[in-house]
Amino acid sequence: MNLQEILTSQVKQAVSASFKIDIDTVEFQATRKEFAGDITVVIFPMLRFIKGNPVQIGETIGNYLVENIENVKAFNVVKGFLNVEISDSYYVNFFDAVKTDNLYGFVSPKAEDKAIMVEYSSPNTNKPLHLGHVRNNLLGYSVAEILKASGKKVYKTQIINDRGIHICKSMLAWKKFGHAETPESTGLKGDKLVGNYYVKFDQEYKKEIQALIDKGLIEDEAKKQAPLLIEAQEMLQKWEAGDKETVALWETMNGWVYKGFAETYKNLGVDFDTLYYESNTYLLGKEFVAEGLKSGVFEQEEDGSVWCDLTPDGLDKKIVQRADGTAVYMTQDIGTAIQRIKDFPDVGGMVYTVGNEQDYHFQVLFLILKKLGFDWAKNLYHLSYGMVDLPSGKMKSREGTVVDADDLIDDMAKTAGEISEELGKLEGYSDNEKTDLYKSIGLGALKYYVLKVDPKKRILFDPKESIDFQGNTGPFIQYTYARIQSILRKADLTSHETLDANKIILHPKEKELLKQIQLFPEVIQNAADNHSPALIANYTYDLVKAFNSFYQNVSILGADSETEKILRVQLSNTVAKIIKNGFGLLGIDVPERM
Repeated sequence: MNLQEILTSQVKQAVSASFKIDIDTVEFQATRKEFAGDITVVIFPMLRFIKGNPVQIGETIGNYLVENIENVKAFNVVKGFLNVEISDSYYVNFFDAVKTDNLYGFVSPKAEDKAIMVEYSSPNTNKPLHLGHVRNNLLGYSVAEILKASGKKVYKTQIINDRGIHICKSMLAWKKFGHAETPESTGLKGDKLVGNYYVKFDQEYKKEIQALIDKGLIEDEAKKQAPLLIEAQEMLQKWEAGDKETVALWETMNGWVYKGFAETYKNLGVDFDTLYYESNTYLLGKEFVAEGLKSGVFEQEEDGSVWCDLTPDGLDKKIVQRADGTAVYMTQDIGTAIQRIKDFPDVGGMVYTVGNEQDYHFQVLFLILKKLGFDWAKNLYHLSYGMVDLPSGKMKSREGTVVDADDLIDDMAKTAGEISEELGKLEGYSDNEKTDLYKSIGLGALKYYVLKVDPKKRILFDPKESIDFQGNTGPFIQYTYARIQSILRKADLTSHETLDANKIILHPKEKELLKQIQLFPEVIQNAADNHSPALIANYTYDLVKAFNSFYQNVSILGADSETEKILRVQLSNTVAKIIKNGFGLLGIDVPERM
């Protein structure tokens, strides 16, 4: 049990003994720095049950705790706040119990618990991954790792959007303007080559629109009548009808893209347990559209299109199948969700990592799945996140103004190298060691910068600001970890010596560090409950700040006694393990030397 759980029981005991009243909950908060104490009991909520002056009530509870509870050594009351001081022996005993646990704070899953499936990335096969996908991948991967650490069985997955009008646009542009070029003939990654043709389609489409406008059509009509768009729509219908030539081209170009994606995922350090393809799941979605029509969940319009009327639920009408019988995004998302439960019966909930421009889509999807009678639909969660902006403005795939994920990863490593060389911290490193370190620092900077922000907030991404060896950055935390490893190499002490809690008087900085260490399991659970890697990131930064303050105020290897030295080396070792575990949950490596 953590300190708050222990004190909850003890405060309830104090209230019962002193006032002959039982209370259900006890409210705590951190003790303000200007007052003595390690944790504060808030008295005001108790006034509903105990009549009297809050200061006197606090004094009564405080006196009971000091007289009857071994861990409480002193208290003070400020207005309605009871500030409790905890004995050094409590913290030393706590530390002795966790210091050898390499996975302190992590919880093993229970066999009877349902698994969670976390979806992220889910790209379209008409373009390479870009900066927006990077935030998606980092968030989804990290949330999956945090849920695992909190005691859940987790499957990591993605739905690859490998069909639809946008895919046909790239295919048609390559067919018309590609001159049979391939990744091998151009030296381009397959996803980049295909992405170039998505941009090419948009360029040629705009020319056709303008030509039609010049002939007197209004813009909306010109967009609909542009020959390229009509050809792309015909290509989609051919694909859904199984036309051999169209399907063969689709397989070839998607194959190029998958190889490119695999390389990017490897460089980014994310992985998946299972993959789903929209081309396989949209038909199942169409089956359930037919089922929904029979049961009255859906209704068919005169033109043949199928809709779900959600106006009684405060939403609007949503199309689930076009008039020509082709599927829409909603169709395949219905099919994908159902297929996943068929494939993994132990899954009881899903997390969808998708940008906040799709908030309404997922509100509708979850409601439709409930209306179709699926009980697990109540355990679906949309991990909605804000967009990533650049100093130059918003990215647009059709116009080719995106920041390519591969280029970004390379640029981050290059920038990390330039800054490291300027700081002169790399004496004795081989060229290969430098290359690996630059990648570790660059990726760590990128991931931390993205993940330290609450998922719901937009990010203005500044690469240079992210690679800073001071402040709330990945490199600063990595550097602290490397510094601790240097201390441990010099210390040459085992971390397993048992400490006599009754003989140790803690330095205030040691105590602050122990209090921070104690929070780690709670932070993991909170991060899992809130699907927020930012809680892990900012906790790790707070831990590192506490360690650096400790490092600057006490001598570790030059301690006055062997007992102090052992304690401080063990503290340093535990902090390093938590940094490594915490950063592992964010998908960030920690170098042994920097």
